Amino acid sequence: MDFPSLVPGLKAQAAQKVDETNTASSWVSGALDVYATPAMVALMEYAAAAAVQDLLPDGFSTVGTELCVKHLAASVPGGTVRAEAELTAAAGRRLEFEVAAFDEGGKIGEGTHSRFIVENGPFLAKAAARQQEKRTKKD
Repeated sequence: MDFPSLVPGLKAQAAQKVDETNTASSWVSGALDVYATPAMVALMEYAAAAAVQDLLPDGFSTVGTELCVKHLAASVPGGTVRAEAELTAAAGRRLEFEVAAFDEGGKIGEGTHSRFIVENGPFLAKAAARQQEKRTKKD
């Protein structure tokens, strides 16, 4: 299946307030009350998915397959982090994005992100079958 509407240059943004739910200490990714790297990555992924989701046929989504991200600066509670994603390449079902994150002080993160277009029903069925197969082998 082709996805002709997915062309390089598509962009989206997502933002979230830095609070006690997304700090390194609450995500157990560190001990400090600063914006957690996993929270930044999730926000970047959300922006990338949002850049293309409305252009996909019904019953299709994207899943993240690869991330290469640098967390450049800390953000403290009370501020807002904004992630931006831009589609840089689309080849069949494989999508490549440039991602970045910013707070009031400037850029706090940057990198690349790959996503893959899946058909929801078959993808979920395959995941469930894989998990069931592992359970059966354990028993």
